[in-house]
Amino acid sequence: MDTTDVLIVGAGPTGLTLGVDLARRGVAAQLVERADALFPGSRGKGIQPRTQEVFDDLGVIDAVLAASGPYPNRMVWRDGQQVGEESMFERFEPDAGTPYPAPRMIPQWRTQEILYARLTELGGKAAFGREVTGLEQDADGVDVAFADGTTVRARYVVAADGGRSGVRRALGVGMTGESVDPAPFVVADLRVRGLDRVYWHAFPAADGSVLGLCPLAGTEEFQLAARLPVGAEPDVTADGVRELVARYTHLSAEDVTEVCWASEFRPRAALADRFRVGRVFLAGDAAHVHSPAGGQGLNTSVQDAYNLGWKLDAVLRGAPESLLETYEEERRANAAAMLELSTGVHRGEVQRGRATVQLGVGYQESSLSAETRADPGPVRAGDRAPDAAVLGGRLFDLFRGPHWTLLGATAAPRADVRTLASAPDSYGPGVFLIRPDGYVGWAGETATEDLAAYLDSVGIR
Repeated sequence: MDTTDVLIVGAGPTGLTLGVDLARRGVAAQLVERADALFPGSRGKGIQPRTQEVFDDLGVIDAVLAASGPYPNRMVWRDGQQVGEESMFERFEPDAGTPYPAPRMIPQWRTQEILYARLTELGGKAAFGREVTGLEQDADGVDVAFADGTTVRARYVVAADGGRSGVRRALGVGMTGESVDPAPFVVADLRVRGLDRVYWHAFPAADGSVLGLCPLAGTEEFQLAARLPVGAEPDVTADGVRELVARYTHLSAEDVTEVCWASEFRPRAALADRFRVGRVFLAGDAAHVHSPAGGQGLNTSVQDAYNLGWKLDAVLRGAPESLLETYEEERRANAAAMLELSTGVHRGEVQRGRATVQLGVGYQESSLSAETRADPGPVRAGDRAPDAAVLGGRLFDLFRGPHWTLLGATAAPRADVRTLASAPDSYGPGVFLIRPDGYVGWAGETATEDLAAYLDSVGIR
């Protein structure tokens, strides 16, 4: 029987992000995917500023920025005429703590290619055509069975196998949720002539249905997203997609020169009842399913992986097992909030903007957040640690990598902690211990015995 420390099931954005994070840490991990290749469609095309910060830390931000572009304004059409232009996002002024101030558009297939290339660069691999058919766990590990009759024993398993997760079903974990919209939707990647690539084109119909054609940055394709009338039966064949374009727009079916990929879905919001069962963790769509409105699903999924990676590594190196309990504690609460947000955007109750960029996501209520100051300043334990200019560069340059960072101390309290003699003024007074995932874990007036106890609790000996 093959063995590994961590088995990741699913090579989507979640599984690939976790694979990259574990690979750079030197963790023995296997990544398996039921399909024969990476996902081919554009589905999750928005990369929020907080996820760009994650990608910076993982070493892929340059490739993501080069392959992506800004979101275009929306152009509304009626009866073959352009009738109005509108911004897709609430605009807000960036600050010194935010190096990536706006969402970027990049098709999901390209994001996955970039993450996969980074994984292989770090020595990791993904095995395709590997379908999990069952699993059994005991006190020491998990035995995972595959459709080809082979088995793998892992110390931990992470289910990143999507909204219809077979691992989640095998665990018997339910999903609690609701339908977001009674209408069926079609999404497709296509090439079309006769339409400029300056705008995200919207073609609303009198019955409340609508078709959008969005130019996909870095490609020659458009993403079609259509809300059909309630009760309609979607046809996602190439001819069916061409007919949709002809029905809703001034273009003809022949103007669609290629249909690269198409799928149908019905928007819903659902949250797994648990994110952990013993040695098995749920992450990404296996744990929470979003409406695509507002671009929260992929981004929340990437941050699940980013939260879990350093904790798995720490426990495998001897940190208390209780550290893994904080994954569900932190991520399930945040996923619930993001589900409410994406549903609100879908229903027109929330505007895309400051709420959706995920820079405000934090863990102030987490048991891992220790705020020991009597009068905290603007940055508290549990907050995202913002960027700032520091001597010799940027704070994010100091954070980059799998280590912890202590701001406001001249000597490192432990070998695995980097230090900066003083915290930036924007943080306020105090000493700040920054977690490997860029959040303030501990904050105090000075580096006291409380800090030493905190470091012990997270496995930094």
